[in-house]
Amino acid sequence: MTGRFHGVGVGPGDPELITLKAARLISGADVVAYHAGVGKESNARRTAADLIPHTAVEERLTYPVTTGTTDHPGGYEGALADFYTESAARLAAHLDAGRDVVLLSEGDPLFYGSYMYMHDRLSQRYETRIVPGVPAFTAAAAVAESPLARQTDVLTVLPGTLPEAELARRLADTDAAVIMKLGRTFPAVRRALAVAGRLEHAVYVERASMDGERRLPVAEADPSTVPYFSLVLVTGDSRNGTRSREAAAAPVPPEPAGPAAELLVVGLGPGPESWLTPEVSAALAEVDHVVGYGPYVDRVLQRPGLTRHASGNTVELQRARLALDLAKNGERVAVVSGGDAGVFGMATAVFEAAEDPAYRDVPVRVLPGVSAVQAVAARAGAPVGGDFAVVSLSDRLKPWEVVERRLRAVADADLALAVYNPASRSRTEQIAAARRILLEHRDPGTVVVVGRSIGRDGESLEVTTLEGLDPAAIDMRCLLIVGASGTRVSATGRVWTPRWVKP
Repeated sequence: MTGRFHGVGVGPGDPELITLKAARLISGADVVAYHAGVGKESNARRTAADLIPHTAVEERLTYPVTTGTTDHPGGYEGALADFYTESAARLAAHLDAGRDVVLLSEGDPLFYGSYMYMHDRLSQRYETRIVPGVPAFTAAAAVAESPLARQTDVLTVLPGTLPEAELARRLADTDAAVIMKLGRTFPAVRRALAVAGRLEHAVYVERASMDGERRLPVAEADPSTVPYFSLVLVTGDSRNGTRSREAAAAPVPPEPAGPAAELLVVGLGPGPESWLTPEVSAALAEVDHVVGYGPYVDRVLQRPGLTRHASGNTVELQRARLALDLAKNGERVAVVSGGDAGVFGMATAVFEAAEDPAYRDVPVRVLPGVSAVQAVAARAGAPVGGDFAVVSLSDRLKPWEVVERRLRAVADADLALAVYNPASRSRTEQIAAARRILLEHRDPGTVVVVGRSIGRDGESLEVTTLEGLDPAAIDMRCLLIVGASGTRVSATGRVWTPRWVKP
């Protein structure tokens, strides 16, 4: 019979915070294992030292590296992967011999701990039990005497190892936050807090529940003395006016306090920062508010003084009214769209909302962006080099009968066709219907370009035909370009449509 494997959380460092269940298992273990750095004491073992029986076999699992520098051929990740595999083999030998193994974990075993890598390698082969522990951030909150979140506040746990701009963005968009993994990352974390407007109320806690614990404002902490056992707390009481996504979807109009400001509606392009126009980039650097669909707002770099208003993808008019209300009150606002704001973007929603006489004094200016059809066409070659049409297959704002009529008209006119919104989770039949309609008027060999996530991670481009197009392979990340009768594919695989048309 094999032994049982236990992942046991021992809490943040105070032995009195070890749970009764954890204490019982440690005291009765055949083997007690723990991770430790080279030449360093294991904090988990130090916490549980008085509970480890003298009869237990101790397995010290020493990390080969604790920073990103190593001569391992697989780099830092390769060195750690080999270490975890070797460590798992050591523990498996005890389990195969029928010994119960307790692996000590600082805080909670499933929260930023090395236990998880042993769990991945051993839990499918041996009976495994996990004992939760008090995580460090709850101990830190107790030390700081600071409630983390109230009522509907959203608490976000962030590693300090995130890129600085990404960390700032996430800090600006959440109500409350815990930032782990400080040490060498502390200077970047402090800068991110300042950019997000959260530095003033951020609390630094060091060695929570251990000897030498202390707390102080992050702004007063010396970066050169920050240890690994430290974290930062940002409470929900410190948002300083930063709006939540829910609030953005149902805005409360501010009271006018002065002349209206110009409202900008901007296109961010399909994805890469290099496709953002200098005009839009300059505009985003000057505004006080950014309003838009969440993923697009996320693409705007967080900076001091910027308030972000993100919401879902079916509340365009509410977004527009929020932006107009802010501009009416004299605030500098940019409404953002992916691609070009005037191509199935927020520009029309803003002008629709602006028809309300309440906004007659708010000037609106649209700044163009690179559209998705331009991006896909450029990747393919020049499939829209001649006359072309653009149609969205979404029937959320128009009847499907209208879509069908327009598809037939485009097909009959022999125009190249860019197809936006070909499919979604709830719309899976429209692309198949569109293909069937086009085949009624077009040769089955008509060239079709399928661009997926162009300009973003995982982009792909496929050149096929109307007959060969597989509707089941199309999703919401795709944009299609259906060629005209003259569209051709060169010997090098480039797709292009002649500027001329034979009579």
